[in-house]
Amino acid sequence: MSKNPKDFKVLFLRKKDNEYAQRAENFIRNHFPNTLIFSGSRKDKLPPEVLNWQGDLIISFISSWIYPQSLLGNATFAAINFHPGSPEYPGTGCTNFAVYEGAKEYGITCHLMNATVDSGSIIQVKRFPIDEKDSVYTITQNCYRLIEESFYEIMNKILSGEPLPSSVETWKRKPFTRKQLDDLCYIRPEMSEEEIKKRIKATTYKTPWAFTKIGEHIFKLQSENI
Repeated sequence: MSKNPKDFKVLFLRKKDNEYAQRAENFIRNHFPNTLIFSGSRKDKLPPEVLNWQGDLIISFISSWIYPQSLLGNATFAAINFHPGSPEYPGTGCTNFAVYEGAKEYGITCHLMNATVDSGSIIQVKRFPIDEKDSVYTITQNCYRLIEESFYEIMNKILSGEPLPSSVETWKRKPFTRKQLDDLCYIRPEMSEEEIKKRIKATTYKTPWAFTKIGEHIFKLQSENI
């Protein structure tokens, strides 16, 4: 590597109102002076200064944006995503589907980004066991802790001039979509009681996302009904 990593021009994209992302941002600010940082939620649009950015390194940290190839191609060193899901669960709602399917193991994936969501070469995977008492919330918190751990490991390698690790693991399926997650939340009258319970558990974070629909009217599940 001819360029000193500390001189890298960095684009750091993160989830807002998240303590893990805030600590990661502080690390980036302390080690990479030439950094553009944007935090937001899924509904926040990426501003022009982000979409037109050019530099060395893009880092997506617990964010849900989908980045165009025109932006990813502007990173001369790498565009890296820290994904809260193991290679078996790419895409949107990955933790929800893991709970729905009764997965016994889960984890996080650090990978290179390309235009197709969660399909780039895998850098690192970290896993942990899950059981029936775990919820979407507790699993997500475990993911955040491992993502922060992976982040420091990978960033320190970059800062020391080491090459990025390369994992032998590969993605196991096509990424889940927002449409599939919305469908998982949809409770239908013909479903069995067991199926309804599975869906409610799989789509409850701090509050439930499950809903049913009668005609054009949508009825959302309330917490006290769980």
